Amino acid sequence: MASQTPENDRRARGEAALTEIAGGAGRNVIDSLRDIAPELADWILDFSYGDVFSRPGLDYCTRELATVAALTAMGNAQPQLKVHIGGALNVGCEPAAIIDVILQMAVYAGFPSALNGVAAAREVFDDRGIDPRVAGKG
Repeated sequence: MASQTPENDRRARGEAALTEIAGGAGRNVIDSLRDIAPELADWILDFSYGDVFSRPGLDYCTRELATVAALTAMGNAQPQLKVHIGGALNVGCEPAAIIDVILQMAVYAGFPSALNGVAAAREVFDDRGIDPRVAGKG
């Protein structure tokens, strides 16, 4: 049996966090990189999910809302934004909270970024059959 090294622990934490947050969409990203940039796939697993997303202090919902805000503000990361909007839903974030975070970015990143963020959210919500006007109410 192989001994557990810090590197293996990072990978195990990363795999577990990726699965819980992004599910199949996250696995698809990792798998899509294996033939052309396997190192990038490893960095995403080990650093992004194994080290950063797995840190204590913030729950996954808070981390995903921060990620949605950052990707919205960037304005040029629609595929990643959609994955993380889905991830936010997967870890229990309310659709209304996701929209509020995106709207907040209109102040700091501009209306075009917020409009693009809302469009990405609409696509993810539509794919999941979520009506954000009624989700989380009542």
